[in-house]
Amino acid sequence: MELTYLGHACFQLTTGSHSLLFDPFISGNPQAQAIDIHELKADYILLSHGHQDHVLDVQTIYQQNQAQIIANFEVATWFQNQGLERVIPMNHGGQKDFDFGTLKMVNAVHSSSMPDGSYGGNPIGFVLQTGDYCLYYAGDTALHMDMKLIADRFTVNAAILPIGDHFTMGIEDALVAAEFVKTNKIIGMHYDTFPPIEIDHKAAKNLADSQGKELILMQIGSSIKL
Repeated sequence: MELTYLGHACFQLTTGSHSLLFDPFISGNPQAQAIDIHELKADYILLSHGHQDHVLDVQTIYQQNQAQIIANFEVATWFQNQGLERVIPMNHGGQKDFDFGTLKMVNAVHSSSMPDGSYGGNPIGFVLQTGDYCLYYAGDTALHMDMKLIADRFTVNAAILPIGDHFTMGIEDALVAAEFVKTNKIIGMHYDTFPPIEIDHKAAKNLADSQGKELILMQIGSSIKL
């Protein structure tokens, strides 16, 4: 599998012949202007909640790919009401087998509203099991004890965790979250996009190293193998 960072909380995961896009916020991100959303390929668009900095480019990418949207019931319904009919609504605790693997929706502690201010349901994270690899995408979240339940069910190889603080967890809580889900590999997200979530990269990496965790801070547009 290959993971590409597209800025903020947006990642593209290529697994086999499938392309999954998480929380597309690219055209409105001044740090991601080198990314052309019209060239992105996506079979599925996975949405953690309804805030604009996670759903801004959904419609464009959906239409050019005829992708399927996977989201909680309220977010999925909102897009359906915008005329995007290829939606798969799920909700907390739900698990479903797809052609790319098994996806489970898990709890996240945050808020959620749609760009027009309407109700966006409760935020979620995703646990993706594809073959022997398990990836936890936490979405925007605070640290919470439900994360411990993930380790009871899954062997998490890597966790994509917010580390920008202010609106979500910071690095200190993200390291506890990694311990809760029993992984040593953290891929950072939701940092540096706006002044309130700018971080000290060196300090964050040093703190992770001191606790035996690998913190990966990807450059926008770069890819890693999982």
